[in-house]
Amino acid sequence: MVQSTNSIANFFLSHDEEDPAVSPALHQSLNYKIGSPERFEIISGDMSADLYQRYGNPNNRSLSQLLAKAEGAEEGMIFASGMASISTTMMALLKVGDHVVAQKSHYIGTHKLTKTVLPSFGVESTLVDQTSVEAFERALRPNTKLIMLETPSNPLLKITDLEAVATLARDRKILTFCDNTFSTPFNQRPIEQGVDIVMHSISKYIGGHHDLVCGAILTNHEIMKRIWDYNTINGAIGSPFNSWLALRGLRTLELRIARHNENAQALAEMLEDHPRIEQVFYPGLSSHPQHQLAQKQMDGYGGLLSFTIKGGLQGGRNFIEALKIPELASSLGGITSVAIQPAALFGSRLTDAELKNQGLEPGMVRLATGIEPTESLLSDADQALSKSA
Repeated sequence: MVQSTNSIANFFLSHDEEDPAVSPALHQSLNYKIGSPERFEIISGDMSADLYQRYGNPNNRSLSQLLAKAEGAEEGMIFASGMASISTTMMALLKVGDHVVAQKSHYIGTHKLTKTVLPSFGVESTLVDQTSVEAFERALRPNTKLIMLETPSNPLLKITDLEAVATLARDRKILTFCDNTFSTPFNQRPIEQGVDIVMHSISKYIGGHHDLVCGAILTNHEIMKRIWDYNTINGAIGSPFNSWLALRGLRTLELRIARHNENAQALAEMLEDHPRIEQVFYPGLSSHPQHQLAQKQMDGYGGLLSFTIKGGLQGGRNFIEALKIPELASSLGGITSVAIQPAALFGSRLTDAELKNQGLEPGMVRLATGIEPTESLLSDADQALSKSA
């Protein structure tokens, strides 16, 4: 069933009806009272969060249930981080001799996991141009078991045709796995497009306050049982406190996403017309080569944009140093705007050839808008650009 953004907002404003507290309670406990031997026998063999904190906890359960409803999934599970979500899922679903297709444009952790870690466990991988459905199809093999997606991608904001790729995979009984962090369920819901598994780095927009690390996997019961069984050994479960903080973040997510969308759109439009800017990457711009596809599968375009400043690495550095509102900081998705130079951030982890292959120009800046007043961000960017030369 297709979810409306209004129904999603209503989900996030609710919590356990039996809990009289206006704000959800924090359950900071290692273990939980079972009540009876009969109940112990039942929950010890099921995907229960009421046994031991390495299996889960009530805060995780509340958070995962709300996110699952919002994404249209049957089950949800909370992990210690976004990368814990991705790596645990891949390890649970793949084995020696399997093959994975992934995008060339991915979050750096996903890129390294796919390119270096999986092959060390006997899992082959092929990286493709995510803008080409034909490239995905050409890369498929008889032993392909998983297609890893991220849309919009980091940091070039490329768009993957979720419905088309999901159809390719489903016809061949291949699982599709999409990182939906940058969109959140308010801007995009991949399961509605046919994707099997959705992941969120809750550390970003869902948490929204730069104060937690957490991740989520949302999928159907059959797939989740495989992930659950593996993680009872792997132990990458999320903490009660971070889930409690994320539950707080859900309650304002609709309001924050609306401002993130508004700020990024306005900034992208202003930058596109500025003489100091060579190129702007933002799917909300009509000039974006995949703008029509973004319109088709997204309800909003998110708070992240990238742009290339004239003057190379030094031009980008001058711009960031002149900014007064966005902080020079990693990550994104919180109430405060942050900016980085991808070539500087990823340069220590990628070779020059890899940087070029990822399309990371020296003068590129990635800016994640917060919820500051739009006009303040525009004025600040304008004055910083005047000092970027």
